[in-house]
Amino acid sequence: MMISRLTITALLFFSLKTGLVAQVTRWQQAVKYTMTIDVDTLSNRFSGKQKLQYFNNSPDKLDKLFYHLYWNAFQPNSSMDVRSRELGKVTINGRAGWDDRVKDRIRNLKDDEIGYQKIKSLKINGIAQPFQYHETILEVILTRPVLPNTSVIIDMEFEAQVPLQIRRSGRDNPQTGVRYSMSQWYPKLCEYDRKGWHPTPYVAREFYGVWGDFDVTINIDPSYKLGGTGVLQDAASIGWGYDANGTPLKSSLTKKRSWHFKAEKVHDFVWAADPDYVHLMKKIPGGTVLHVLYNEKKGDQANDSAWAKVLDAAATVLPFIEQHFGKYPYPQYSFIHGGDGGMEYPMATLVSSPSLGTAFHEWMHSWYQMMLGTDEGSYAWMDEGFTSFAEDLISAFYNKKPAIAEYEEALKQNPENENLKRLMAALPQNHSGAYAGYFQLVRSGLEEPMTTHADHYNTNFAYSVDAYSKGEIFLEQLGYIIGAETRDRLLLEYYNKWRFRHPEPDDFVRLAENLSGLKLDWYQMYWINTTKTIDYSIDSLWEENGQSNIRLKRIGQMPMPIDLELTFKDGHKELHQIPLNVQYGYKPAEAGMGKYVKATPWRWTHPTYVLSFPDKLTNVVKVEIDPSKRMADVDRKNNLLQLNW
Repeated sequence: MMISRLTITALLFFSLKTGLVAQVTRWQQAVKYTMTIDVDTLSNRFSGKQKLQYFNNSPDKLDKLFYHLYWNAFQPNSSMDVRSRELGKVTINGRAGWDDRVKDRIRNLKDDEIGYQKIKSLKINGIAQPFQYHETILEVILTRPVLPNTSVIIDMEFEAQVPLQIRRSGRDNPQTGVRYSMSQWYPKLCEYDRKGWHPTPYVAREFYGVWGDFDVTINIDPSYKLGGTGVLQDAASIGWGYDANGTPLKSSLTKKRSWHFKAEKVHDFVWAADPDYVHLMKKIPGGTVLHVLYNEKKGDQANDSAWAKVLDAAATVLPFIEQHFGKYPYPQYSFIHGGDGGMEYPMATLVSSPSLGTAFHEWMHSWYQMMLGTDEGSYAWMDEGFTSFAEDLISAFYNKKPAIAEYEEALKQNPENENLKRLMAALPQNHSGAYAGYFQLVRSGLEEPMTTHADHYNTNFAYSVDAYSKGEIFLEQLGYIIGAETRDRLLLEYYNKWRFRHPEPDDFVRLAENLSGLKLDWYQMYWINTTKTIDYSIDSLWEENGQSNIRLKRIGQMPMPIDLELTFKDGHKELHQIPLNVQYGYKPAEAGMGKYVKATPWRWTHPTYVLSFPDKLTNVVKVEIDPSKRMADVDRKNNLLQLNW
């Protein structure tokens, strides 16, 4: 990995051997896990030992520690259970508003189907510590505080029961046929940052973790085949494609086989296991090794081909990803059949099908969650939205067609669909699905500010659109404001400067301001903190004193800079860039704009604006607000005026 002035600050800011912090501007806690578990595949239980070295790199004295015990959510009457059933009482478009994967299934789990994680003992530097359970959170009340700039050794013994597959993790999912999807399987230390502890109960949403090193040994029935986070250390004794492509699983003389994985600079660890897994592997020039593990369907060549395509597609798009979003720094990545849809983890993802869109999306989480590591509960849009933005561009690159092509194909199949025609008229070429989802949310009246914590949305619908679609639009619309090329340079700069540092919205926006030279706090305030919408119209045209005049009107409550394109009878075009006064500057000219004209800024307090230009009005044949359609104007019917003089 190349090291420059910017990227030096991205090297995790700690040494796991010494606990010293190299970060200058923002400290990070650090962890070093060593875990061994012994799995009983008959009872679906396992016992484990965890040695955790915890580095308190903060300036604070810590009197408590908090752990996540995620699987305690899979018990009747848990917070996840009740929350899901309550959301199910909300009806949206005739459907219950709960997550279809959860529904009311948790309350029907039997004793041997529930999940649990229980702590048998916990010692810090050899001294037993008192602790208490808060459902999915373990609170440890320390007998002696952990002082700033020191580290402690935490020894824990625990036991767990693997729940039936409900959400993300579990066993015996009939959809996939996978035996074990082992995510959130160990007691995981909560994150402590400048805002304090983050002991977020496991109710529904995403995660926040401490970066460090993991050394994990899994002892399991020798018929099982595994994949997961990290690099397999005992590949020579395991075989099965880990030592060389296409080798069989080596025989075992012991009752249980040990799988030993190591991973560095990660904040979580996932693994999955099944006796019927097939393993595909490909080494990419430059060193990255890609793995695909999937459940074989005997005689189903289409299934085999689909999973092989995931491997080939990942190899194809990696150079594009690294060119636009930054280098992938880890030695391997695994696409593992399992889970309940698609769920990302360091160096691996669980995917329930060989969908390329899902594979691209989950892999891009390696950038926006595994390396940048934003607090997803508080800022889900910074992970899901940015990841969705990248997924759209990667899919367009791979498929050699933009996102709008999906809608164009649908219209070909149903050319009389007037609703689809109107929708397509409002969608940009790229990220069109995100804009369509956002417009639907606005029409529903269920939108909530993106500052809402992920677990506290009133509906799953509002959360999903805010986190994924509106977050994706945030970046595409930012390109409209500061210029697409500037936005693209920003994403690479963001990766270089902020990876392994848990950035927050202010950090990203400040970087965007520094790179673009424009003030953008207003954009963050309106788009993220409110549900105010964008709606502009062409109000009127007239000539006066040898000047042509076009009056524009702001109907919505969110102000925006305006690209106003004029098309003339002779075929030439002019793009008049009308900046918002509070952005204090102009974006640069973009490719394909035609003649670029800098207009007087529009004061955000004023509902109307008059553009004057020295040409006869009858020479103008078309006036259009935002011809690129990147501005999320909720009513574009009044954005275009065709003039037939």
